[in-house]
Amino acid sequence: MKYVKTLLLLLPIVVVLTAGGLAGKKIKLFNGKDLSGWTIYGTEKWYVEDGLLVCESGPDEAYGYLGTDEHYKDFELELEFKQGADGNSGVFIRSTVDGTKVSGWQVEVAPPGHDTGGIYESYGRGWLVKPEPEKDKALKFGKWNKMKIRVEGDRVTSWVNGTEMVDFSDAKIGEGEGGICLQIHDGGGIKVYWRNIKLRKL
Repeated sequence: MKYVKTLLLLLPIVVVLTAGGLAGKKIKLFNGKDLSGWTIYGTEKWYVEDGLLVCESGPDEAYGYLGTDEHYKDFELELEFKQGADGNSGVFIRSTVDGTKVSGWQVEVAPPGHDTGGIYESYGRGWLVKPEPEKDKALKFGKWNKMKIRVEGDRVTSWVNGTEMVDFSDAKIGEGEGGICLQIHDGGGIKVYWRNIKLRKL
């Protein structure tokens, strides 16, 4: 009987630890083979080549998005990107897409001097916060870059190659709901490669 009581006392602790372990496990959002778990929005090109996710301007030279089918609220996202031609792209958080109109917040991916790591609200308030200019040297244009984005409550923090770019809190972001979207900017002539896209729920 004493043994049973001990098990009953320990059971809630085991449940909490198990749930915490599941919450902290990294999951791959991109499998390196196909676009399973993602939806293409628009006519721009999204495809897999040599284990890499590639976005490339199409003939319409319009905005395009690749969004996760699942929504994520609080998380830490890690990915790598390499900019080819132009390289104007972005990573949207808690976002939804209707046609090619996105609602949400973008962590910028752009050529040097164009605020990679900053936070932009599309079809809304525009730039919410930009990194300090000297932090732009963290970006390695034309080479692989590591980006980390932490979203928790109303706070968003971004890093590029280990350098903290912005740490920003905003009530509207805190209320946001949606998935993660990768963007290709309009204008044509853009190509960006992605790999090792992993997410850990908080």
